[in-house]
Amino acid sequence: MLDHKDMDAVFHALASESRRRMLDIVKERPGIAVGALAKEFDVSRIAVMKHLRVLEHSSLVLSEKSGRTRRLYFNAVPVQMIYDRWTTEYSAYWSGNLTKLKYAAETRALTNARKTKKRSK
Repeated sequence: MLDHKDMDAVFHALASESRRRMLDIVKERPGIAVGALAKEFDVSRIAVMKHLRVLEHSSLVLSEKSGRTRRLYFNAVPVQMIYDRWTTEYSAYWSGNLTKLKYAAETRALTNARKTKKRSK
């Protein structure tokens, strides 16, 4: 179980839009080099490194040294532990179904919006 300090670190890390974007990139491209990640942002490499320190402190990002390159990997365990703290098997079932319904409704709304836009041209 995550203690309060560990949970605070995870919530702090997730509070930043830039760090959430970094997590998305690291998740999509496991093993991405720090330099390649830094190129995805319009801030200095030092700013990216500061964000990475926060992500690593929260254990959301794990890094591995490979020669002169540091490779980054997403670690979902802290998020899963927070999820487990506040859910039960019963609530997980229903929230999972509601999430699927939400995604289906959003996809349908997007599809309808695209069709409407094409017709108006």
